[in-house]
Amino acid sequence: MEACSIAAHSVNTAGEAQPYTDEEAEAHAREAGVDPRPRETISEIDERGAFIRQPNAFIRPFGDKEGDLKAEAGRYAIYWAIGCNWSNRPVIVRDLLGLQDVIKDRLVTHSGQTNKYGHGFGNQPGHKDPLTGAYFLSEFYKRADPEFTGRATTPTLVDIIEKKAVNNDYHRLTNYLEVQFRPFQSKDAPDLYPKKFRKEIDELNDWLFPHVNNGHYRMAFCQSPEAYDEAYEDFYDSLDKLEKRLGENRFLFGDYITDSDVRAYVTLVRWDVSYYHNVGPVKKPIRDYKNIWGYLRELNTVPAFHKNSNARTLALNGIPKDGGALFRGYNERILTKVDFDKLWADDGERRKLSRTPDELFLRHPEGETYEDYAGEISTTIWNSPSWADRNPKNGVLSVDASVNPLKGLL
Repeated sequence: MEACSIAAHSVNTAGEAQPYTDEEAEAHAREAGVDPRPRETISEIDERGAFIRQPNAFIRPFGDKEGDLKAEAGRYAIYWAIGCNWSNRPVIVRDLLGLQDVIKDRLVTHSGQTNKYGHGFGNQPGHKDPLTGAYFLSEFYKRADPEFTGRATTPTLVDIIEKKAVNNDYHRLTNYLEVQFRPFQSKDAPDLYPKKFRKEIDELNDWLFPHVNNGHYRMAFCQSPEAYDEAYEDFYDSLDKLEKRLGENRFLFGDYITDSDVRAYVTLVRWDVSYYHNVGPVKKPIRDYKNIWGYLRELNTVPAFHKNSNARTLALNGIPKDGGALFRGYNERILTKVDFDKLWADDGERRKLSRTPDELFLRHPEGETYEDYAGEISTTIWNSPSWADRNPKNGVLSVDASVNPLKGLL
């Protein structure tokens, strides 16, 4: 099975006969010529102790200009990880658009017991990627840029013919799938990125990144109380804004699911079952935000969302099998006994907020051509090489996040 679902990964991992040891990883690393993975808690911390995430290394866009990457069926695969919100996004969008036969995917895991060399293929025979023969994700980065010294991250779009990384820009990768891969999409594919509203969608996405999507990591990786408090207040203030916005809108921009909803979902679905481990005191669980909780449960009913990023798998993935310990983690003690289908059941209440309650998606107009829909995808400040540019304080909106600027238009 080429498309590697979370369920398939779980089966492969559970059935793995031989553990992936650090000694084996060391041997593979010598063979492949890869270096240890840099630690973000050392290399991505500023003078205040705040976590400033590295910029993406491969940001060459897909497009129609000379030098742009070109959409092509069968050439690319998305390399992603179960626990990584950034990498769940493109596989959800790919599935929503019906591109499963156009773009493959491959799940990565830790390499060895301590993950010294970063993402590997512990769920595959011989701990080797069957598509390319690679032992580590970083091999694709070194092949694309022998001088690369940063972290190899997910998602990475890999050219599986040339066996090299071509794009790891999670800020815009889903937009390339939505626009440049439009000719390959299924006939009834939804319009997640309407051309006339891309400015507003991009602006919200670039606000979601520092305040919500990266909020967990800002708390989990920071190295000072001041940086922690700043990230904590920022995240929960942002949730209050989204809670207010979703009180009047079925989805972030109104009646239909857009690219922004994918980005919000993959972070918030993790909070109560995974992210909370690393952030210290939690102000209140996501399920106590009435509107956000209802919003997430409705999105969870969409097969592409549930298949690639659901609370049960996120809660139970990687639980240590140590039932004899006196102090066991909450996920092992409690979440293994939770009926997630019942907990996450959608009550249908949010349908009342929509003018088209039976339709979750905007559809492309009849007769629309690629030329009608195509357009150059915007750049983002979050890929700037400057630490000052990537300061979370630069994530501002022209309209408060609690307000939908497209109310009644989408």
